[in-house]
Amino acid sequence: MTKEKYKTLLVSLFVISLFCFSVVNAKVVEELPLFGKIIFVDAGHGGRDPGTMYGKIMEKDINLEISQKLQDTLMEKGAIVYMTRDSDEDLSSEWDPKKKRGDLYRRIVMFRKKQADLYLSIHINWHAQAGIKGPEVLYNNINKENKYLGEILMDHFESSLNTKRVLKTTDLYMYRNTTVPGVLIECGYLSNYQERQLLQSDTYQQKLADIITDATIDFFQTRHQKITNENES
Repeated sequence: MTKEKYKTLLVSLFVISLFCFSVVNAKVVEELPLFGKIIFVDAGHGGRDPGTMYGKIMEKDINLEISQKLQDTLMEKGAIVYMTRDSDEDLSSEWDPKKKRGDLYRRIVMFRKKQADLYLSIHINWHAQAGIKGPEVLYNNINKENKYLGEILMDHFESSLNTKRVLKTTDLYMYRNTTVPGVLIECGYLSNYQERQLLQSDTYQQKLADIITDATIDFFQTRHQKITNENES
């Protein structure tokens, strides 16, 4: 083989390898849109803290069930997913003077240590008026991306579940002290009869997980353009 033919062969192989890489990369982006993203799924409450309750139905249990389904769904889309808890446990220490504050503080530390790209805090709501229902999202302005994430989630909840709830702000301890992008997701109202039945259903829990995952994908795919537009305006 002459020197020129050898060079031509190398160039051809290089071009082919670039093409193959582009095809594989496009395939990964299409099938694994959350590839490499580090996401924390935070199942609210746990252990000594049951959250809101209706008889023997406890928020902490439903939170964990939805969170586990959300973990699986996010991982199927390529995300690296961590759980703040994967069992009925309290994250506080026996030495914490304030158990609830200790539990929440340790969740914040977990987000930071893993350098998470996002956290999704899963909770169930309650209202004295039993007719109120529907998922809603709350955010804190500590991170400028939180509101945008909340808007996307609410859009998905509205289109998929026809919720009448609206995006709200929160000043609760964990959310005002967490610089990692993320929101508090209230998946529904335990105080509403119809929603109480749905929230205990595996099918509905999976639907919630799918909606949240789709919204998360939209967030990562559009947030850079959103920031660029804001900087230019």
